[in-house]
Amino acid sequence: MVFPVNFWLLFAAAMVISSMGFKKYVWFISLGYGFSIAGEGLLMAILYGKTLTTGTLICCLLFVIYGLRLGGYLAIREFKSASYNKNMTGEIKTDVPFGVKIAIWVTCAVLYVLQVLPVFYRLHNGSGTNVWTWVGAAVMLFGILFESAADVQKNQAKKVNPKRFVDTGLYRIVRCPNYLGEMVFWTGVLLSGIGSLSGAGQWIMALVGYIGIIFVMFSGARRLEIRQNKNYGSDPEYQKYVKTVPILVPFIPLYSVEKYKFLVA
Repeated sequence: MVFPVNFWLLFAAAMVISSMGFKKYVWFISLGYGFSIAGEGLLMAILYGKTLTTGTLICCLLFVIYGLRLGGYLAIREFKSASYNKNMTGEIKTDVPFGVKIAIWVTCAVLYVLQVLPVFYRLHNGSGTNVWTWVGAAVMLFGILFESAADVQKNQAKKVNPKRFVDTGLYRIVRCPNYLGEMVFWTGVLLSGIGSLSGAGQWIMALVGYIGIIFVMFSGARRLEIRQNKNYGSDPEYQKYVKTVPILVPFIPLYSVEKYKFLVA
């Protein structure tokens, strides 16, 4: 399959932006992730500016909003939250070999491009806007709002009681509502590509990107569960909470992913 020039421009943008991970390993998948998505959304709007429709423009803007919100939130937590950095001490590797960093850098950049392909190919194929563009954009917006609300609720709860786990608001629905919001957002992106993705190759790449980010979210939920079990495992209220509230997907009785060691990313 031949990739268009603009595909490689998106990849180059993701490589440049996510290279901040060489400063701090975890930034490949945190700050580099958020700002790469924002950069790709902006770049797509520039590359296809003359053929943008209202629907495709909104999708590009939602990428920018999503990425800047996530990257900004993570940056504030990284540089301003002493409690976060204290909790993460010892959990983030600092002695990662340079060759491993290179591999992670390239892999992340590839994933970040694959994730936006449903919108990219709608633009590149000249598909314009159809009903799925609007459905996808609506789901994307809901995902952003859901994730943002989860982050705000957690911050507010931690201000009241920083030593207690959060089980209020959206955290009554699932234990990782911010990750759920992420999955909703990317589900919207995939839906937006219906009617524009052409042939098996484009669909396969888009699905690989979607499945990849879903895997990353479950991996993140596993890491969080392990950390919370360590911090709150002796609390009877926490034990009741984790046995009654699904970890990531509402209404599905999946209460723990700690035992699934393949969820490593």
